[in-house]
Amino acid sequence: MSVQTYSPREFHRQAHDALGNPQIRANFRRAMDGLMDKRGDAFSDWDVETLRELGANIRLRALAKLPDLLEQLEANCEANGIKVHWATDGDEACEIVSDICARHEAKSVIKGKSMVTEEMHLNAHLEAAGIEALESDLGEYLVQLNEQTPSHIIMPAIHLNTDEISDILHEKTGTERTRNVDTMTAAARAQLRERFMAADVGISGVNFAVAETGTLCLVENEGNGRMTTTVPPVHVAVTGIEKVVEHLRDVPPLYSLLTRSATGQHVTTYFNMINAPRQAGEFDGPKEVHLVLVDNGRSNIYQDDELLDTLRCIRCGACMNHCPVYTRVGGHAYGTTYPGPIGSILMPHLIGLEETQDLPSASSLCGACGEVCPVKIPIPDLLVRLRKEAVGEGRGNVPGAGVKRNKKELAAWKSWQWAATHPGVWRSGLTMASKLRALMPAKLAPWTDYRTLPQPAKTSLHTLVKRHHAKRGQE
Repeated sequence: MSVQTYSPREFHRQAHDALGNPQIRANFRRAMDGLMDKRGDAFSDWDVETLRELGANIRLRALAKLPDLLEQLEANCEANGIKVHWATDGDEACEIVSDICARHEAKSVIKGKSMVTEEMHLNAHLEAAGIEALESDLGEYLVQLNEQTPSHIIMPAIHLNTDEISDILHEKTGTERTRNVDTMTAAARAQLRERFMAADVGISGVNFAVAETGTLCLVENEGNGRMTTTVPPVHVAVTGIEKVVEHLRDVPPLYSLLTRSATGQHVTTYFNMINAPRQAGEFDGPKEVHLVLVDNGRSNIYQDDELLDTLRCIRCGACMNHCPVYTRVGGHAYGTTYPGPIGSILMPHLIGLEETQDLPSASSLCGACGEVCPVKIPIPDLLVRLRKEAVGEGRGNVPGAGVKRNKKELAAWKSWQWAATHPGVWRSGLTMASKLRALMPAKLAPWTDYRTLPQPAKTSLHTLVKRHHAKRGQE
């Protein structure tokens, strides 16, 4: 299947196109307003700052012990009968999954919602290997039918309205056109139910991996995750290495923060805890369970004591819902797996600043993302740090650091610095600039791409003050 692609290198053009699309603007405005209101209501009876502090501390504690917890998770999963695999990058993770499918002669897989599999482009890899991969999350199913990528990490089809969804289902599956949401949902459910029963392998993500017990936790609303992880004979769970938590008691606070921040729910319809494959005497569940732990740049983030905070993320999407940039241009404008504020601090590590150099600047630095983050990631601070990295003023440990460093611009600023520290040169320069003001260019990119170039005054303030005092002295 050919999927419509977007590129982070084209962020400005894609954002401009989205701003000029009234349907996209209306779809996102309506959806984001609703999500922000629901989040506010969900936390209205809670001491939200105390809960956020607790969530942040749980994630920081887990990250502080990450290497040990990953080994503990592996040992406990293996003891439970779950086979654990390690993947350095997305390509290796794809090979691991396809090898599991090949050993079972799988022709089709059914997938629950998983952003990590989107990150590693698993569907395309399986398709190239002759294995059909079908998304079972309703939003993911719709964007797959429409040959698109998700535009939000929680609500993949949030960029589509009811009429557009009706058209997609009609054109791709023959469903009768209707504006009745229940009718469309029932039609999609009927189409997917057969595929669950026929799939050879089920693939899912993981919300929390508990090192203490070797438990894989999966949060969902539709039941597709439970079907994906129990009906096919083989279940493959794929997750980033940062999703591990130390204790089972750490999960409830994070779960409370995740559901309220993401969709404004107190609890989701389903909360799955996967501990082992089917045991003797049990009538359902997969015969094999595999866990694929994916690094894909996360270890590099882990080495930086400041950027490490990026790994706290529990993938709730609240930063997107409150971001004035994302809510106006949508997820596709970013051209990355993870859009919005969290994508702007995560994707530079995953694919490099050469590709994502414009994303850290795709923010007004209003601070809304940091204020609503349930685990208190200082997103604005990290955006500033990555802006420094892009121009070569950071520590230089982000892939592609210095990509926006301009030698001419650097020389100009160095010259300005020297002139500003030599009063005689500075005064002479100002005088010359005033006299030659008519020769100043109207454009001076990139400064004038979004600003009006200031023109030197015909007469300087110092000159005006001197004239004023001279005039008063004559009086």
